[in-house]
Amino acid sequence: MSFSKDFLWGGACAANQFEGGWDADGKGASVADLCTNGSHTSPKWVTRTVHPDRLYPSHEAVDFYHHYEEDIALFAEMGFKTFRTSINWTRIFHTGEEAEPNEAGLAFYDRVFDCCKKFGIEPLVTISHYELPFSLVEKYNGWADRRLVGFYLHYCKTIFVRYQDKVKYWLTFNEINAGTMPMGTVLSTGTFQGYEGPITEIPDRPQERFQALHHQFIASALAIAYAHEHYPQFRMGNMNLFATMYPLTCDPDDILACQQQMQMVNWFCSDVQVRGAYPYYASRFFEENNIHIVMEDEDRDILKKGTIDFYTFSYYMSNCVTTHASEQKTAGNLMGGIKNPYLKASDWGWQIDPKGLRYTLNEIYSRYGIPVMVVENGLGAYDEKAADGAIHDDYRIDYLRQHIQQMSEAVKDGVELMGYTPWGCIDLVSASTGEMAKRYGFIYVNKFDDGTGDLSRERKDSFFWYKKVIASNGEDLS
Repeated sequence: MSFSKDFLWGGACAANQFEGGWDADGKGASVADLCTNGSHTSPKWVTRTVHPDRLYPSHEAVDFYHHYEEDIALFAEMGFKTFRTSINWTRIFHTGEEAEPNEAGLAFYDRVFDCCKKFGIEPLVTISHYELPFSLVEKYNGWADRRLVGFYLHYCKTIFVRYQDKVKYWLTFNEINAGTMPMGTVLSTGTFQGYEGPITEIPDRPQERFQALHHQFIASALAIAYAHEHYPQFRMGNMNLFATMYPLTCDPDDILACQQQMQMVNWFCSDVQVRGAYPYYASRFFEENNIHIVMEDEDRDILKKGTIDFYTFSYYMSNCVTTHASEQKTAGNLMGGIKNPYLKASDWGWQIDPKGLRYTLNEIYSRYGIPVMVVENGLGAYDEKAADGAIHDDYRIDYLRQHIQQMSEAVKDGVELMGYTPWGCIDLVSASTGEMAKRYGFIYVNKFDDGTGDLSRERKDSFFWYKKVIASNGEDLS
C-alpha cells in the first residue's frame, strides 16, 4: 500500500465561497462580499458598496451557514478523515479592528468543529482564505499597511484560544503567493483602495503588492511563533498556489525564463516560510522591477522564528513558458501560460496534467524535506442531470483517479505525503470567476448563476466513487 494508514483523505472548501450568511449574526463585509458574479468570458467586478441591481454570489453561496450539519454528515458518509475549511475573519471581527470578538461568529465555528468531531473528522483550518475585511481595504489599502499585522495577530490569538481543543492543523494564508501576481491584488493583498470596476482592470502596483506580501510574511511568522510557544499541539502550515511550469522548448532562453518564473511564482513565498529568510534570487528581481521592501529591524529575526511545520499547496494544472511570442496562450488559475501540445484541457481551458502532480510533489519534497499535503485539486466542469435524474460525472472521476495514481507514485518515490483534500467537495462559488456553473463537488447543490435554486443537495457519481477510494485507502480507484 502506498498511502500511510493515517493518511488524511478529505475535501476542501472556503468560507467565502460556500458559507453564505454574509451579514448574519453580526458578520461584517469581506472583499468577497463586494465581488459580483462573472464568468470565464466576463470578469466579475469589485464594488465599494452593495449595488441592488447586481448579484453578489457569496452573500448566499450554497448556504453552509444553515446546512452545515447536513453537509458534514455527507462528508462523513464519504468517509472523510479531514475537512479543510476556513474561518470568515469578518464573522469574528466585523471590520477587523474591534477589540472584542463577535460571540455569535465564534459560536458558529464551535458548532461546525463539534459536528466534525462527532463524525471523527479532523478540521484543517485556513485562517485567512481570500476574505480580508473590506473595511481594511478602504481604510488602510489592505496589507500595504503594516497595521494589518496587529489586526491579524489579534484575530489569530482569539481563534487559537477558542479552538485550541478542537483544531490541530492550521494554515495561515490561502495561496499566499497570489500576492506575487496582479490578480492577487483583490483576492489576497487587498491593495485596491478606492477602486470599483472589473477585477481584471485594477491598476497593478508591484511595489504595493510585494510590500503587502512582506506584511503577510511577518503576520504569518508571528502567528506561527506564538502558536508554537503557547499551543505545542498545533501543527502550522503554509498554503501555496503551485503553478507548475515547463520550458516549452530546449532553447536556453526558455529554460532560463522558466527557471525565473518558477522561482518568483512558486518558490519565493515558501522559501521565506520554510527557510525563514528571503531567497538570494529575490534581490535581482526586486532591483530590476524597482521594488523596495521596507523592513523593520526585527523582521529578519521574526521570519527565522516563525517557520512552518508542513507544506500545503493547490494543484490544478501546469503551463509552459517560452520567450517565443507567437505561441498560443491558455487559461489558468489566476494566471495564464503557454499551451502544452501534449495535454488536454478542461471546459475552462485549464490543462490537465496528472503526471505534473507527481513531478511537483517530488520537487517540493526534495527542496524542503518536510511533510507535504495536497489541499486543493479538482476539475471544474459543467454538471448536467441525466435522463435518470442522476449526475454522471465520469470526467471528474477520471481526473481525480489519474491524480491519485500519480500521488501514489510520488509516495513510492519517497515523498512524505500527509493527505489529500480535493477542492470544492461540495459545489461552491468560483473564486476566479464568481460563478456556480463551474462545479467541482462530489455533492451537487441546486443553485445557479442567476441566484435561483432551492439549495437541495444530491450525491453525484463521484460521491460514491470517492467513498470507495477512501475506504480502500486509495487502493481501489476503479
